[in-house]
Amino acid sequence: MALLLRNPQPHRFGRLLLRSFAAPDGPAVLSASDPRPPAPIRPPREAELGGGGGGGGGGGPGSLPRGPPLPLPRPPHPPPHRRLHRACRQVPPLLPRPLPRLSWAPLLQGEVPLLSPRSFSTSAASSESGADSGEEDLESSDSDFVGEGLRPADPEVERVCKVIEDLFASDRNMEAVLDECGVDLSSSLVIDVLERFRHAHKPAYRFFRWAGGRSGFAHDSSTCNKMLSVLGKTRQFETMVALLEEMGKKGLLTMEAFKTSIKAFASAREMKKALGIFQLMKRYNFEAGLETFNCLIEALAKAKLGKEAQALFEKMKDQYPPDLRTYSVLLLGWCKLKNLVEAGRLWNEMLDKGFKPDVVAHNTMLEGLIRGQRRSEAIKLFELMKAKGPAPNVRTYTILIQDLCKAGKMDLAVSCFEEMLAAGSAPDVATYTCLIVGFGNARQMDKVSALLMEMKVKGCPPDGRTYNALIKLMTNRNMPDDAARIYKKMIKNGFEPTIHTYNMMMKSYFHGSNYEMGCAVWEEMGRKGICPDVNSYTVFIGGHIRHGRPEEAHKYIEEMIEKGMKAPQIDYNKFAADFSRAGKPDVLYELAQKMNFSGKFEASNVFHGWAERMKKRVKRRVPNQTGQRLF
Repeated sequence: MALLLRNPQPHRFGRLLLRSFAAPDGPAVLSASDPRPPAPIRPPREAELGGGGGGGGGGGPGSLPRGPPLPLPRPPHPPPHRRLHRACRQVPPLLPRPLPRLSWAPLLQGEVPLLSPRSFSTSAASSESGADSGEEDLESSDSDFVGEGLRPADPEVERVCKVIEDLFASDRNMEAVLDECGVDLSSSLVIDVLERFRHAHKPAYRFFRWAGGRSGFAHDSSTCNKMLSVLGKTRQFETMVALLEEMGKKGLLTMEAFKTSIKAFASAREMKKALGIFQLMKRYNFEAGLETFNCLIEALAKAKLGKEAQALFEKMKDQYPPDLRTYSVLLLGWCKLKNLVEAGRLWNEMLDKGFKPDVVAHNTMLEGLIRGQRRSEAIKLFELMKAKGPAPNVRTYTILIQDLCKAGKMDLAVSCFEEMLAAGSAPDVATYTCLIVGFGNARQMDKVSALLMEMKVKGCPPDGRTYNALIKLMTNRNMPDDAARIYKKMIKNGFEPTIHTYNMMMKSYFHGSNYEMGCAVWEEMGRKGICPDVNSYTVFIGGHIRHGRPEEAHKYIEEMIEKGMKAPQIDYNKFAADFSRAGKPDVLYELAQKMNFSGKFEASNVFHGWAERMKKRVKRRVPNQTGQRLF
């Protein structure tokens, strides 16, 4: 990277950033390193996409130096201890005095240290051991976005899933057919089948009950926990609580089951139910300690319920004395809400209690300042980390690089990357992916190709997230065929495409007026054993409606509802109008009733209104006694 994307002269990154954010509307601080006009979009060549399986490397340091707590600005006459906020409780606009300007260290001329190959299936930059302590994915916490390594398909799992798919929707006796199949049940097989139907709770739960009733097999904690996860993600809370009670009676409850339930309730903003899990733990003689309490606080914070997390903390902090992780996840909650006043107050409280914010807390605050459009303060915090500690790590730099790429400041992003190399931090896959997305959005595909080649050279090959980013880049440019080529390379290199991959490709084909290929992507999902989620159905049904095929759209809307999913968010006016023109009012009445039962009252009203309109139109076209039509 240092050789491929180097600017003509090294610059002081922090100074340039401060100038840039001080005058956001002015001219660019750095002139483009390449005076030529942007190269036309060209998808990366096959050789540039890397070869061989295995994810990218992380390479972050194992133990990070921890310096003194953050000496952020304070007014001239307040108490001597360090404060993040002034007396008015606002984030300070300036540091009390400029930091010493350190000369640029010579850029690394040697090889970047090789990174240990690993699958990028957790955090976007999980080089820190504290990734669980409040740090989350840079782009999305949705695990469906991250590609995993390919696993050989179990023929027995495929056979069971085929029976469920074929018989569940037709309401035939699925259990009887499964009995005749002679399936050799095991915990791993049950977990794999439940994973396949993790977005469709009805067939998953029906299979789970059938398996539990088979002689020679009994559910254990792992299968029950998987079922709890499916029920929690689909918000089937009554069934989930009943299963928890059943597990308690059979002695199958584990801490993992309680954590899964707490996260499910917290993400659905069901505070009372989440707290009820603590009572359930006590009833079954499980100790609800600080770790469990932190799990609840973290789930609330990640669900953007920072206010509720703080209220719960204030209520129970005497019972569960907080540690550094508690404060870190509370800080995450306020930063997600862009409430920097409360984040600063919490930071001060953390210092007053004698806790020294580590690199995780600093990165959380850094990202919060960027989200709150306080970039100049974020850069000052970054400079303080370099001067006072804890030293920035690869995630710190990746947060800044990602923000610069989103703002289109690619020269500054490259400068930040070079400073990271000079500081001795090895870039990981997340860092490269941010730059790839930035240069792709800037239509500099030659640099995208250079980055992909460098990833191979440096022992940090593209992983599932990189491939998804490239596919998204192609689909956003209405280049679905090139996205499909990258998809094939992704498979070849041993990465399992996620449901998000298929949704992007399917949407691109439908929007590009290629109905057949959009349907082909849907069929490919089925062949790969990927259970469609709500977004998949929404894209697929919307594609049928876009191309004037209401009959097919109707079929898949009913399939969604039968699986226990909510009706999709689509253009129901166009859908109903197409059926209306086809002269099928009864179908519209039937759909109106189903939508009403599934809670889609607005869609139900649309269907009912169109059915009434069509009924009146049919009546007005009845011939009169003279044989003429009435209009």
